[in-house]
This record gives sequence, C-alpha cells and structure tokens, in this order.
Amino acid sequence: MERLWAPWRGAYIERGAPDGCIFCDKPRAGDDRANHILSRSEACFSMLNRYPYNGGHLMVAPFRHVAGLDGLSPAELQGIMLLVRDSVELLRRVLSPAGFNVGINLGGEAGAGVAGHLHVHVVPRWKGDTNFMAVTGGTKVISQALDEIYARLLAGGAPAAT
Repeated sequence: MERLWAPWRGAYIERGAPDGCIFCDKPRAGDDRANHILSRSEACFSMLNRYPYNGGHLMVAPFRHVAGLDGLSPAELQGIMLLVRDSVELLRRVLSPAGFNVGINLGGEAGAGVAGHLHVHVVPRWKGDTNFMAVTGGTKVISQALDEIYARLLAGGAPAAT
C-alpha cells in the first residue's frame, strides 16, 4: 500500500478548530503572506483556503463580521462580487482551470465551517480533479503547496495585500 503524507493535517487535528474568527483575525494580524491573504479592497479581502478542496481554492470575505447576505451593506455586497470576479480572472490567467465552483454556505447546517462570518468560496476545477482517491479513500490530493500557489498568484497579477 502506498502512503499519502499530509503532515500539516496533524496540527489541525490535534489543535481542533481555532478560537476566534479567521476572517476577522487573519486580516488584522499584519502578515498577509503568512496568512495567504492575496488582495484587499476597502470592504473585503481574498485569501487562500488553508484546507482547500483544490489547489488555488480561495475565499472572499468582508472585513466586517457579518453572518448573512442581509447584513451586508451595498458597498460590501458590491465589493465582494467585484473581488470574486477578479479572483476568477486571476485564477483563470495563472492556473488555467477548466471551470469554477463559486458558492456561499450560509449557516453551519449548510456546510459553513465559519458560520458567523459570511465568505464566498472560489474553487478552480479541472477535468478529472475528482479521482479515485476522493471516491475510494475519502482523500483529496492537492498537488501544490499553499506558499507556491500564493507566490504564483501574486506574480500573476494579484494586487498585493498590504
């Protein structure tokens, strides 16, 4: 039997879910590179998902802690959609996916891992990216490290976050 090593998962399993809100805490931390924050606008930001479905999976969220669409200001709603659009274009230009899943999980029962802070998932997709590992082993293989994808996206024209 071959082994698939994913040592980064061990720390997550041992530590459990982090305290606080990653969408509030990470932008305030002051180290966008370490937190894989790609871009900031006045109302929102984008960051790579640390536990991605596919390489390049990123999330767009407002800076303000808001749980649902009804809590967003018009400026936040517009800013999020513009950054989602720009994120799709960046991923298309740099990673050349065949398509995308773009979605919002509202509430824990709907699958939101951070139910209290609205965020939009942007997941690049390629033909065959659902393979036997996910089907038979319940394991998703991500072929690139987050730091490598982050550097490629910045080099590809992502407006650097401050």
